[in-house]
Amino acid sequence: MRNEVRRNLFTRRRIWIYLLALIPALIILTHVIFDRNQPSGPALEIDTQVLAGIVQLYYFRLGIFFACMAIFTWLFRGEMVERTLHYQFLVPVRREVLVVGKFLAGAVVAIALFETAVLACFGLMYSRFGSAGKSYVFDGPGFGQLGSYLLVTALACLGYGAVFLALSLLFKNPIIPGVVIMGWEAIAPIFPAWAQLLSVTFYLKHLCPVSLPITGPLAIFTIVAEPVPAFVAVLGLVSLTIAILVLSCFLIHRMEITYTAE
Repeated sequence: MRNEVRRNLFTRRRIWIYLLALIPALIILTHVIFDRNQPSGPALEIDTQVLAGIVQLYYFRLGIFFACMAIFTWLFRGEMVERTLHYQFLVPVRREVLVVGKFLAGAVVAIALFETAVLACFGLMYSRFGSAGKSYVFDGPGFGQLGSYLLVTALACLGYGAVFLALSLLFKNPIIPGVVIMGWEAIAPIFPAWAQLLSVTFYLKHLCPVSLPITGPLAIFTIVAEPVPAFVAVLGLVSLTIAILVLSCFLIHRMEITYTAE
């Protein structure tokens, strides 16, 4: 795990992932600079909705999804590309331990990056309101909302990470299956409740502290057909992650090293 974190956290290959995570924070910083003199009141409520939209529509649907696709599929497929996977298979360590170690390393990288990004977005969004923003965060619902955002961000990294790790063991090119998964996550709300249990975003939506008043086609992303308690949503997503990780431990035994000739 330590080895994988060192190899994956600070590399040029990860620059675009850093940008993917931090672009909303840069946009909010621009908003703070140009609208810092705008009075609070309705603006605070509007910015709260905007922040909820950034987290639920951008991070959950795009940012974390594509970042986890890049991070977790590269854990094994990257070793195949660089022709170094056989060295790890020769180490006297069970392959299941290798799978879990790589998964935890990818989770540490993804969670650290996106938790920092969400925290930056939250801090910047309310910093421009001065005392009103401070009161909203520490004396109102703000601090609880931040805790919920950080929780769902971590769970999203774990859920998507497990999915893409399994896809990298099933397919030589997990990009096309990843696009299929993205489509499934988008249309899952129209399926029966039992089918939605296989969707990562099904659990995340139950934990989001702010509902989005969205109408039109985008409203499908915010549908919650059958609300469930928060602890059930957390337990459900953790169970789904563990189940996929167990599947990956079986798949690793079927993996064969076949480096293609140049």
